[in-house]
Amino acid sequence: MTVALHDWTAVNPGLFHHFHQRWIQAISDALNAGALPAGYYALAEQRVPAWEPDVLTLQLPPNSESNGHEDGGVAVATAPPQTRFVLQTDEDVYASKADRIAIHHPLGDVVAVIEIVSPGNKGTRTALRTFVDKAVEFLRNGVHVLIVDLFPPSPRDPEGIHPLIWNEFHEEPFALPADKRLTLASYVAGRAKTAYVEPVAVGDELPDMPVFLTVQHYVPVPLAATYETTWNVCPQPLRDAVLHPQVR
Repeated sequence: MTVALHDWTAVNPGLFHHFHQRWIQAISDALNAGALPAGYYALAEQRVPAWEPDVLTLQLPPNSESNGHEDGGVAVATAPPQTRFVLQTDEDVYASKADRIAIHHPLGDVVAVIEIVSPGNKGTRTALRTFVDKAVEFLRNGVHVLIVDLFPPSPRDPEGIHPLIWNEFHEEPFALPADKRLTLASYVAGRAKTAYVEPVAVGDELPDMPVFLTVQHYVPVPLAATYETTWNVCPQPLRDAVLHPQVR
């Protein structure tokens, strides 16, 4: 049986930090073990100018050993991602400017990032604004984004982190279901931005979520499998603190 999502608000943020770091590596390993098509690879915690994402998905340049494919993964037209909410903007006037901006990495072109939200990202208004601005800047520059937020809304993000990002492109009402207050959101950085949003709750099995390689193609990120892998290698005292917070 797959490990269900835990309540990470019940423990010290430092414990989630340890889990967060191991989970990042597990996701990168899973993507590199065959989830990504030829010519793509994921790196954990690499630094690119102005941004510090958790996981980068990169495409090797055409003159590398790869075949330089621009496509790969699952076609949206054939198998669209199955999430509770699918939202789309009109064509973004800024996207045409972003098309002329090439985001480079020493090992390849950055095409997507995966961010796992930590308590510190939402701990203050400034920290939250910085996180949102970073996600928006990625999307403005043509980089697709997958955000995993396992922490409930705060007064600073009363309906979760998604509407704060989405309202930078298209303001519209959005409310999380009363029984599912955690957010998984995958954003497509096309001329018309698209968001695939799946609310989840403590006790749920995490669904696979798409991370887009191009506007038309994505790969499923095995969140449940990598979460379980990470949980199983966590020290027993950490697991005890999560499972039995009252005895800390």
